[in-house]
Amino acid sequence: AVPVARTVPARRSRRRLPGISPTDFSRARRVQCRYAVTLDEIVARAEALYADTELRTLARWKEGGGRVVGVAPAYVPSEIVDAAGALPAHLVGGGPGLDVVQGDAFFQSAICHLPRSLVDLGVRGALDALDLLVVPSTCDVLRNLTGVWRLLWPDRPVFFLDLPQRTDAEGVAFYREQLARLLAEVARVTGATVSTDDLRRAIGVANQRRMLLGELGELRIAEPAHVPASELHLVVRAGALLPPREHVEMLESYLHVCRTTPRPRLDVARVLLRGAFCEQPPIGFLRTLERAGCAVVDDDLLLGLRWFGRPVDMVDEPLDALAVAYVCQSPPASCRYDRAGDRPAALVDAARASRAQGVLLAAPSFCDMALLDRPALLQALESAGIPSVQLQYAENSADFGAVREQAGTFADALRLWQDLA
Repeated sequence: AVPVARTVPARRSRRRLPGISPTDFSRARRVQCRYAVTLDEIVARAEALYADTELRTLARWKEGGGRVVGVAPAYVPSEIVDAAGALPAHLVGGGPGLDVVQGDAFFQSAICHLPRSLVDLGVRGALDALDLLVVPSTCDVLRNLTGVWRLLWPDRPVFFLDLPQRTDAEGVAFYREQLARLLAEVARVTGATVSTDDLRRAIGVANQRRMLLGELGELRIAEPAHVPASELHLVVRAGALLPPREHVEMLESYLHVCRTTPRPRLDVARVLLRGAFCEQPPIGFLRTLERAGCAVVDDDLLLGLRWFGRPVDMVDEPLDALAVAYVCQSPPASCRYDRAGDRPAALVDAARASRAQGVLLAAPSFCDMALLDRPALLQALESAGIPSVQLQYAENSADFGAVREQAGTFADALRLWQDLA
């Protein structure tokens, strides 16, 4: 039988969140945040944006007179785009609703799905709203996307952002130069004059988003039932198509509702998810994990939208601050050169900090960086006595039967080991 999440008896499910009185408990599901939106309304809006595979949201923004700058995964400093008054559109692929046909003609088959779906979206006209495409040096495949873009659309601007690999003063200086080049290109295509105050404002908005995401992360670790992974993913992913300030308002609303809406506690296993820093799994993958009895208490989903774990220092000149932050505050990720070899130890530390019982190493098919990291990560987890299981997906996956079997068996084993301990 396929294992499923089991509801714990009512005597345990009436555990209350801090700040909710017994009188308010029965009415808490009707509590609305100060923006007068309910949990269902927030999630419905986020899911509608997730389902916008043809990116009509960008077309409507452009029709309203706005400028759009597309940024490819994993990380591009969207503050520079926001400072120019343009919409930073995080391009995370077409998802399960896109049947990639034409994109396959420009890339070999033994690569991840993401760049092929982006080209397919471009051929279909879904990316016509872009005034500029920014592609970071995430991997060789995305690096090649700039060449394919220029081949297909020679009159449409594309900018290659070369991220630093060194973590010293020379790395900061190199990246500062790259940011200045990016700012000049964004200003050129948008026609905006970007001041220091504009950059500070944009960094301030991004810092608000970082703090809200940090608070949601803390709440998820403390009470995973109140911040389901699939729901949080939809809300965070909405920021790929929303203006940053509007996304901050959505996150504020969602955080308030999560804190004030009690949900039944489930008999689930606490797990940490790693490997999805670039190509994103379909929402069905995350819902399958939850139905299999896994409560994801930490992950690296949509890493580009929450690259820094703490606010960027606004004391320095803005471009200097962004350069220092990238070199000194970037999270461990397979797409960054790890000179010191700290990624395995960082994974163990993250598992312990989130009180995860086990780790799901879930990477996109053919993601060389994530898959090449696995032996070292598995060895570190084994040495630390932390159970793990390996999963794979593609952004257009539709059948999750094998995932449910693997994740369900893993969750059952974790719960059994906890009971025996």
